Amino acid sequence: MEELPSAKRARPVTINDIAALTGVAPSTVSRALSKPGRVNHATRERIEAAARELNYVPNTQARALSSGRTGTIAVLVSAITNPFYFGIIRGTQQQLKAAGYAQLLIDTEDSGELEAAMLHKMRRSLDGAILAASRLSDRALAALATEIPLVTINRNVRGVQSVIIDTPAGIGQAVEHLVSLGHRDLIYVSGPQSSWPNEARWQALRSSAARHGVQARRAGPFPAERPSGSAAADAVVNTKATACIVFNDLLAIGMLTRLRERGVRVPGDISIVGCDDIFGADFCHPTLTTLTAPIEQAGRVSVSMLLSLLTDRLPDQNQRRCVVLPTHLTVRESSGPIA
Repeated sequence: MEELPSAKRARPVTINDIAALTGVAPSTVSRALSKPGRVNHATRERIEAAARELNYVPNTQARALSSGRTGTIAVLVSAITNPFYFGIIRGTQQQLKAAGYAQLLIDTEDSGELEAAMLHKMRRSLDGAILAASRLSDRALAALATEIPLVTINRNVRGVQSVIIDTPAGIGQAVEHLVSLGHRDLIYVSGPQSSWPNEARWQALRSSAARHGVQARRAGPFPAERPSGSAAADAVVNTKATACIVFNDLLAIGMLTRLRERGVRVPGDISIVGCDDIFGADFCHPTLTTLTAPIEQAGRVSVSMLLSLLTDRLPDQNQRRCVVLPTHLTVRESSGPIA
């Protein structure tokens, strides 16, 4: 019996369908999806939008056979439960999907050893990798970049392409904010020692405090997670400081809970400033003053850089490209004038 037209299986969407929708040649569609660096930005965005509209699914097996590529990009994060990485993951996945790549998400559990082991183990299954807040040493990262195309987020290593969220500049804004409220004794609540942004933020705080003629001290290090906020809050209370800038929002939110338990008023007795403006920073009590970072954008930009790197590997690994994304201070209820 002849199958009814309505029951027939839908024909898979091809690059010819995308070409017809966008008014460009199929070869242009092919380049935009497989070699985005060779197509101008406006055309590429139009093609990627059409691919999403048509639910285009690339034939990755055929592409791998013809190009030697797998169509898979690894995205490595140090702690998948940290809301900071939600934006990174969402940004990378959207951009990779539009370009016809699959995303392999790896939680490195804050371990440089596990990070390196997973990359070496998966090397033949990947076209490249994006490392968010890598815990590897500079030397290890530089060596790895000669073996596999990669882009880092929030690491600054010679020979490695990177996306930097400029929280150090935001720290300067936070210091100015606190000084304007009368604070003269600032504490930096330190995150993990292995974190490159942690040291960059501390140095930025020291420099900014020196410019304003105020005292800057450091407490910690503490794990960058909410439960560690209790110990961090106790340590800060013991310093008698009137304001603190915290490595990240998770730690700061944990501090707010502990300070409330101890009867310490925020911001009446102490002002708290976090970093990243994660989901929930404006839901806690009091709402958290923090540095707002373009987290999702960092994920998208890192993918664009990696896809360009796959298309045209740099002839000189000593050359590098670094994209810096600005941050800004968002003032909420957790910071206020000195009592």
